[in-house]
Amino acid sequence: MTAATTAGLRVERAGPQALIQDAGRFGVRHLGVTQGGALDWISLGWANWLLGNPPETPGLEIAIGDLELRIEASARLALAGADLGATLDGRPLPNNASFAVEAGQRLAFAAPVRGLRAYLAVPGGIDAEPVLGSVATVTREGLGGLDGHGRALAAGDILGWQGQGGADRVLPGDVVLPPEAGTTLALVPGAQIAHFSGDSVFAAFNREWRVDDRADRMGVRLLGPELHCRLSGMISEGIPLGAVQVPADGQPIVLLNDRQTIGGYPRLGALTPLACARLAQLAPGASLRLTPVTADQARRAWLACRARWLDD
Repeated sequence: MTAATTAGLRVERAGPQALIQDAGRFGVRHLGVTQGGALDWISLGWANWLLGNPPETPGLEIAIGDLELRIEASARLALAGADLGATLDGRPLPNNASFAVEAGQRLAFAAPVRGLRAYLAVPGGIDAEPVLGSVATVTREGLGGLDGHGRALAAGDILGWQGQGGADRVLPGDVVLPPEAGTTLALVPGAQIAHFSGDSVFAAFNREWRVDDRADRMGVRLLGPELHCRLSGMISEGIPLGAVQVPADGQPIVLLNDRQTIGGYPRLGALTPLACARLAQLAPGASLRLTPVTADQARRAWLACRARWLDD
């Protein structure tokens, strides 16, 4: 920590995966380094907005819960995304809101009530040394995080923040975090979609899918109708965020932030960035549908989301 950093949080009990995340690493995939960053970047953006931070400011991604933090310095923090039963000194905290803390208090996260990942923002962002331009934690690659080596938080870790005070904003009433189950996710068709059978393309966009329990920061498998592709083999190619690969068993895999940089399975296309954020909050067994959109529609939706943070 630098001299200007406030030592603000001490980890008393580490959950299954509490990770320092920002927007991710860009411009390094030609080196085989993946993107990383907050899976639900929308919730991280709103958590930062509540405090007046830029949307990409490093915060804490808390998956599942079972995390306890001791407050080391008075401040205003903000919480957005999943409801993980957060409490401050045993009293329930409102979700998607900012709140004041005092030294000596304990901030705890129990278990998912709704959604999977909560995002904690702190004044000015969590202090960590960037690696390849980002502090995003990617455990598989051993990059980022508190010590630069990609590890999840552990008991005894101390998190500092780089700012003082923080805004006291109220989340707009039309913002719902996280999404409801039964959501519809937008997908930009492309890549090898023309090589799938007509029945498969129809089923992809007109049948219900369920989130499999085989899901992590690399990708989420979907269970539903078996999709058939006429391609017998492919040369590996670059994999974008949200790529929907279809392996031989016909069950799609949506690739997320910690994905590999290349892959050789045929793809229906890619979920939009907004859809990826929503998928990251859906628990195993949750239902969803896919709907096709154009790349222009996906870009305009992304820009509209970011504009709400940047116009204030």
